[in-house]
Amino acid sequence: MKRFLAAAVLALICSAPALAATLPGHYYLNGRSEVGSELLLKADGTFQWALMYGAVDQYAHGTWAAKGDEVTLTSAPQEKPDFALFEADDYGRTKPAEPGLWVAIVGFPHEGPLAEVEVLFESASGKTATAVSKRNGDAITNMPGGEQWQRAGLRMKGAATDYQWINLPADRAKARLAGFTVKNREAFTPSAFKTMTLTVEGNALHADSKSGLGIGGTYEKAK
Repeated sequence: MKRFLAAAVLALICSAPALAATLPGHYYLNGRSEVGSELLLKADGTFQWALMYGAVDQYAHGTWAAKGDEVTLTSAPQEKPDFALFEADDYGRTKPAEPGLWVAIVGFPHEGPLAEVEVLFESASGKTATAVSKRNGDAITNMPGGEQWQRAGLRMKGAATDYQWINLPADRAKARLAGFTVKNREAFTPSAFKTMTLTVEGNALHADSKSGLGIGGTYEKAK
């Protein structure tokens, strides 16, 4: 009996890595009308997940782990926006700011503005001023003509995080106008779930209504 139990435990331990090795790949939700969902399990232990239902789009990414016949998805913590300067071509026909004004344009070039971003303007002498980007993406402040814009600190309005500081190139400082974008758009998309547990059923992964998905369904692995 002891030998049988030991063999069973050993088989279970050995099967876990083997199971994990077969899991990576693309999975698609099957059997749910008007609901589309895709799950990508990567061999490096990370995942990407998306669900589309009518006008609702949900996303998640993070890490996955297999234990027994279950796969647990754990979403990554919400990211902070990663701000960056516009590229030279992103300014289009914008003109230098009026004397006495400093302008920060916040948004996604050729797509649209980003409101509610707090911009801390700092001059070479250490003088500072703060403005929040409006619906058109502009954050504007008054600054004496003798001051030279050196850098800008950015964060979302109301955020408790530190400013992300970005030094201005000479041409932007001279124009008193600089553009800022966000490199990681996923920072604005909350994760659809914290954890989701799926049951391995052959080449499929089954989610019940308590899995974290909120609806039951089976993810079939693409061939």
